[in-house]
Amino acid sequence: MNVSVYTDISLLRHGETEGGARYRGITDDPLTATGREQMWAAVGAECRWDSIVSSPLMRCAEFARALAQHHSLPLRLESRLREMNFGAWDGQTAAEIMQTDAEALQRFWNDPWRHGPPGGESLAQLRTRVLDAWHDIVNEFRSTLVITHGGPIRLILCELWRYPDKRLLDIEVPIASLRRVLVPRPQATALETYPS
Repeated sequence: MNVSVYTDISLLRHGETEGGARYRGITDDPLTATGREQMWAAVGAECRWDSIVSSPLMRCAEFARALAQHHSLPLRLESRLREMNFGAWDGQTAAEIMQTDAEALQRFWNDPWRHGPPGGESLAQLRTRVLDAWHDIVNEFRSTLVITHGGPIRLILCELWRYPDKRLLDIEVPIASLRRVLVPRPQATALETYPS
């Protein structure tokens, strides 16, 4: 395999965030101390990338800045890699939403592509902006670490694996998980993906 014709990208989801599990889209909570430790453990001691691209939200950007400084790597903060905007639900737990908007939440769980959060982004809008960023990254970089959120990573993998939309939520993306992807240049079609 001629690796020079591929972009080598690792996708890293942020670690544990202050405030616990909730619909945290644009809500800009920082990592916990455990979350920072999880991310350092995920990337390991040796740096195998020549650049970092990160969501600008604190739970990604804080670690991205520290890692870039530690390894003297260029860092780009990419706003298109932000998590989904959950609108009226942003920052709330599922239990809290069930108290005020149970029917809408159930519709979202049953068919998130047709029933987005009130006042928030649709999955189609999220996919468009995330994949626009993804194609730019694939075409511009050779070996990079992308630090982002569960939603964007699922959409990228769904695209690469050519999964139908309805399988999006079948893709598991644990916190602080790292996945390496080799992508032929310039098309964003996966050759192979595997945990790093």
